[in-house]
Amino acid sequence: METKTLYDANLNNLLTARFAYESLASAFAKHIEAWQTTVVDRLERSQWTGSTADQVHGDLRAFTGKLKAADQELVLVAAALGEAHRSVALAQSKLVQVMDDAKAAGITVKPDGGMTWDNDRNSSTFAGPGAANKAEALSLRLRDALNEADHADQEISRRLRHFVDNATSGTGLDGATAEADRKANQARMDIPDAKATPEQVKAWWNGLTPGEQEQLIQNHPEEIGNRDGVPAVGRDEANRLTLKRRHDELQSEFDQLGPEPMQRPMPGEVVYAESLEHRTWREKHTDLEEKLKGINAIQDRLNDTVSADHPKSYLLGFDTEGKGHAIVAINNPDTADNVVTYVPGTGARLGSIPGDITRSDDMVGAAHRADPAKTTSSITWVGYDAPQTIFPQAADDSYADGARDKLHSFETGLRATHEGGPSHNTVLGHSYGSTTVGYALRDRGLPVDEVIFVGSPGVGVDNAKDLHVDPRHVYAGRGDADAIEWALPENPADYVKDGASEWGTKITNGFTDLVPYGGFHSEADNHLAFGRDPANGHFGGNEIPTDPGTEHSDYWQGFSLRAMGKIIAGK
Repeated sequence: METKTLYDANLNNLLTARFAYESLASAFAKHIEAWQTTVVDRLERSQWTGSTADQVHGDLRAFTGKLKAADQELVLVAAALGEAHRSVALAQSKLVQVMDDAKAAGITVKPDGGMTWDNDRNSSTFAGPGAANKAEALSLRLRDALNEADHADQEISRRLRHFVDNATSGTGLDGATAEADRKANQARMDIPDAKATPEQVKAWWNGLTPGEQEQLIQNHPEEIGNRDGVPAVGRDEANRLTLKRRHDELQSEFDQLGPEPMQRPMPGEVVYAESLEHRTWREKHTDLEEKLKGINAIQDRLNDTVSADHPKSYLLGFDTEGKGHAIVAINNPDTADNVVTYVPGTGARLGSIPGDITRSDDMVGAAHRADPAKTTSSITWVGYDAPQTIFPQAADDSYADGARDKLHSFETGLRATHEGGPSHNTVLGHSYGSTTVGYALRDRGLPVDEVIFVGSPGVGVDNAKDLHVDPRHVYAGRGDADAIEWALPENPADYVKDGASEWGTKITNGFTDLVPYGGFHSEADNHLAFGRDPANGHFGGNEIPTDPGTEHSDYWQGFSLRAMGKIIAGK
């Protein structure tokens, strides 16, 4: 749909059509009532009997059923027209807001949706140095409004064609058909149960108008915001509502927590032993403080002015259960050419999200440098309960086990909601996050094109071919100063470790890469806590080069970041 078409749409026509069908259905219902009382009921009371009477009574009942079915269809037509009015009005209001905001910023929106502005600093109508960024943000909002209107147009047209077909063929006079239509209209707003696949959820969502989608977002934000198969724009809107509400609730709890209880020495002691009262207060205080920190960081990123360095972000998942969970995308994964899902490891939680979002921003930048012609969405996926301590939690694979289905559902959902041709998808696991990714690949398979492991303690298999991905698309990197090499198996004496490596440089297109001569970072067949080290040559994948001195959290810089950018961009 074009900008001018939506802007000029006369909503009164839709409203008039709706009222006309409602009046028609009301009048028709009165005719049915009159028919029932003056003809059918009177004949029933006439005491007319016999085979002919039975035939007539049956015919009259069948005819009455057809009349009632027709009336039900008219009611549903009126409802469809009402939904058309609501959905187009919603899209039109968003468009008008874009136009108003553009005018205030000195930006002109052309009929085809293009945007122009005065770049002359000496001109009285100069739009300002940030005009390009503002225009980019406005363009995204404009596209969303036009997409909503186009979707409403297609969905309402489909519904009305169905009623036209029923009327033309006569099936609309069948009571069973009319009842099925009524139930389908009623069930449309029922959220699919937990057994529904992301593909089924997407099909259900597509069958709703933007008005119906908005109603569900407003009434059930937590369910819609965390449902794989719902497109990113809908999830983002729902989760922003939940984010604000939970922020206000947690802030209220924090404010009411009161001052820290005083510590008193135990009887006969001079040292202060923590009381139950103090420990309870401290744990609650820390939990609330961390969650508020994470929420505020997410809100700040969502509110960032859209620019080349800070693309638009989307909140694809959020809750405060346990340590809290959040899924934050930089750029829209449903429209991006490349999509990478980053799974952090030990310590990942709502309170740690700021640093992880920064890494997503870094990966978007690296992928853009690798291929400026393509758009990349980088998703920080803290959608599972990660271990919070190195020992004993990070030595336990139950956290990876518990994340398998969640990660599989999320990745499947990305495929289901993507617009146009398939995107080039990568999943990247860091530290224990690599174990989580490996277990999901091993046990469920993931619909991805590339797999990256960095700083891994093992991924649950000893060979890349067991990940159900072509080993040529499996990459791993481990820095020479990464302490993860000491995440040993239960019986480390069974394996040999060899840190020897020889490094050289290779110049490609003016860039210098650090590459290993004749093999991988470690030629030894060393095993770690959860299987063979994926960064050694025996694993069967490819190695990512790292800078000398790379420690466990240093992969988002230098050689390794550039390598990740190339992989994410399909280069």
